[in-house]
Amino acid sequence: KINLPVIRQYVDYLINEQNVTNVFVNGTTGEGLSLSIQERKQLAEEWMCQGKDKLDHVIIHVGALNLPECQELARHAAAIGADGIAVIAPFFFKPTNKDELIAFLQKVASEAPEVPFYYYHIPPLTGVKIRVEELLNGIKAQIPTFQGVKFSDTDLLDLAQCIHKNETGEFEFLYGVDE
Repeated sequence: KINLPVIRQYVDYLINEQNVTNVFVNGTTGEGLSLSIQERKQLAEEWMCQGKDKLDHVIIHVGALNLPECQELARHAAAIGADGIAVIAPFFFKPTNKDELIAFLQKVASEAPEVPFYYYHIPPLTGVKIRVEELLNGIKAQIPTFQGVKFSDTDLLDLAQCIHKNETGEFEFLYGVDE
């Protein structure tokens, strides 16, 4: 079971002892995909409550095994005031090309049309190996709220090409490989 009361202490620790100003909730390290939809909502709500006026950004991961749950979590994150949402690629019935992946991402992002949207690129988990550099081409036209990518892969060439392509600073890249 999730331990909601410890989140207040954890927020204070992250801010005061680690100088953390932004968090990514319900991701892989937090075992978000192992939780029920209700537990994920409770956890997101508690982070928003405890991080209010303390953290700069609380980004909520809304990825799930199916599109309706992703959309439900996106609507919930928007309703509680999340500073951003992120979603992984579907990893059971995988998109096979850029257009399929963008179509899926757009269906999730459209449920929270005022919230900055991030693609959570984690091919070791999803098995979806569509290069992010390719994905960036024209994505803002289809997903106006697209803010950037949580890049959790070791393909540093792809990341470098993304950064090079981002000379104007239009996108944010959050690097998510712990090593």
